[in-house]
Amino acid sequence: MWTKRLMWIADVGFILYWTTTAFHLLPAEWLYAAHDNPLMVAWNWSFFPLDMLASITGLWALLRPYQSDTLKTMSLTLTMVAGGMAIGFWAFRGEFDLGWWLPNLYLLLFPIPALWQLITKKQST
Repeated sequence: MWTKRLMWIADVGFILYWTTTAFHLLPAEWLYAAHDNPLMVAWNWSFFPLDMLASITGLWALLRPYQSDTLKTMSLTLTMVAGGMAIGFWAFRGEFDLGWWLPNLYLLLFPIPALWQLITKKQST
C-alpha cells in the first residue's frame, strides 16, 4: 500500500513539475537554480522524456492492477534513474542545494524497497 502512495506522489509530482515549468506558472528561480543559464535549462529539460515515461508507466500500473508488476518495475526503475542522475550531476558539480537534493533523493531511494519486494515476489513464485 505504501508503494502505491509513494508512486502517486512521484508520478503526479513529475506531471505537476513539468506543467509548472512548461507554462511558467512559477518564477523559474523557484523551480531550478540556474534558470538563467541556457545549458542548465537544456540539462533540466533533458529529464522530461525520462520523467514522463516513468510517470506514464507508473500511473498505468496504478490504474491497471492486472499489468501492475511489469509496469511498476519499469516505472520504479525509471524514477530511480532520474533521481540518481540528478543527484550524480549535482554531486559532481559540488553543489548541495536541499531544494534539489531532497526531491531527487526521494526519487532515488523510495523505489529500492518496492523493487526489492517485486524481485523477491517473482523469485518465490
